[in-house]
Amino acid sequence: MIRTDRSGMIRNNRHIEGWRKLIRFGGCRMVLFLALLAVWDRPLMAQESGRLRLEEVIELARQNYPAIRVARAEAGAAEAGSGLARTAYLPRTEIDWQQTRGTRNNIFGPFFPQAGISPISGPILDRSSFGESVWGSGGGLLVTWELFDFGLRRANVNLADRLRDEARARIELTELEAMVAAADRFLQVAVTEQAVRSATAAVERMEAFAKVVGVLVGNELRSGADSSRADVELATARNRLIQARQQAALARVSLSEAIGLGGQVVEIEAGVLLENRPARSVVLPAGQLTTKVSAIDTDKNFNAHPLLRLQRSSIDTVNARKLILDRSLFPRIGWQTTLFGRGSGARIDGRRLDNRGYYPDTPNWMTGLTLTFTPSDFFRVRAGRRLEENNLVAAEARFDQARQQLKADEARARAIDEAAEAFSLNAPRQLEAARLTELRARKRYEAELSSITEVAEAQNLLAQAEVEMGIARLSLWRARLAEAHANGNLAPFIALLRKGGSN
Repeated sequence: MIRTDRSGMIRNNRHIEGWRKLIRFGGCRMVLFLALLAVWDRPLMAQESGRLRLEEVIELARQNYPAIRVARAEAGAAEAGSGLARTAYLPRTEIDWQQTRGTRNNIFGPFFPQAGISPISGPILDRSSFGESVWGSGGGLLVTWELFDFGLRRANVNLADRLRDEARARIELTELEAMVAAADRFLQVAVTEQAVRSATAAVERMEAFAKVVGVLVGNELRSGADSSRADVELATARNRLIQARQQAALARVSLSEAIGLGGQVVEIEAGVLLENRPARSVVLPAGQLTTKVSAIDTDKNFNAHPLLRLQRSSIDTVNARKLILDRSLFPRIGWQTTLFGRGSGARIDGRRLDNRGYYPDTPNWMTGLTLTFTPSDFFRVRAGRRLEENNLVAAEARFDQARQQLKADEARARAIDEAAEAFSLNAPRQLEAARLTELRARKRYEAELSSITEVAEAQNLLAQAEVEMGIARLSLWRARLAEAHANGNLAPFIALLRKGGSN
């Protein structure tokens, strides 16, 4: 017999209704949260879609590229080396302890110290047997502080600081090169995508035209050779599309490698670059924008460029090593203080005390000044100075070479800019003329006034014009990137991207 508890059923119904209300309330809150996320966090959703903008690619390269991480780690090591060099100013403290068991024989006469021959203190004592041994012990505290070194420690600290500055400059140069390379590969991907779009449109046009030719040939209005020629042109257009897709895939692989995501699939968003025309400007090393000038400023020194800063740091490093050599010939004066004690079971009268020597029971102390001078270092220092003088000449030559390189890069950037401006103005005219030529060629062919060869040539011209039109404005952005690279400052270029190309 089954008994039903009505009060239990009521309680269960209340619990079920409460859970339903909670689920409905939670569902409403979840819907509201998703709606707010869709409205307020659009950039995050766009980023999660996998399509990267140019400024995001530049930032990813700065954060993820392995060479930058290597440069940062080396700079951290150089920073630690600078702190390590400064510890030479601190006094040195040593604590020693010995506990021994050995014989006590001793002889008279001097002897050069060697690692395999242990020193023995005390008077001549050779009457004991080789098998007799005693306990010995010793311990001490030694404090050494170098008072004067005539600038040697300061020279070592200066070298460590110069190495630190050189590592920091190498970080800036590595970041600049990595970000420029990533931006250039982004633009290359955008160019290949435009080529894919143009090749796809060419295939579609050729397919439509091949159908028209097939109808004309089927109605015996054209010869069968036209149909074969149309098939050949269609196959050629498809081959070009395959090659364009291959180039686009390889460009994406290079881009993913440049941003530290090698092997991952990367999609880009280049709409702003294709739709907007960047402002025409030149970025100075100081980060200021100025108007375009036609003549090359040969007096510009590019002092703020990371490449010159790195080369200048290399010169400073060589000079710092020369300073160390100069200070190595001076004497070094130090202060030493020691507190030590010894214990031994050996007695001067030949007796052995087994209850002595376990611990130091005879204390001593000593303090004084020491002077260290090595005249033979003169030859080492002279040879080292000749070495560093040649290194200095080489470093200065690399500095001049870098300056010439930057001036040449600026000249190339301006030449690229002038060509890109002319190209962007001429590309629309070329595209319009190519479209009109293709349209007229098709109409003439359909009216039996021209051959299929004329149509094929017109369509090839149109495909080429579409590709060049797609990359016309990208060439303007590439020119702005080249200017920023030559001047060593990508910040204004990134600001130009965020503003959509306007100042």
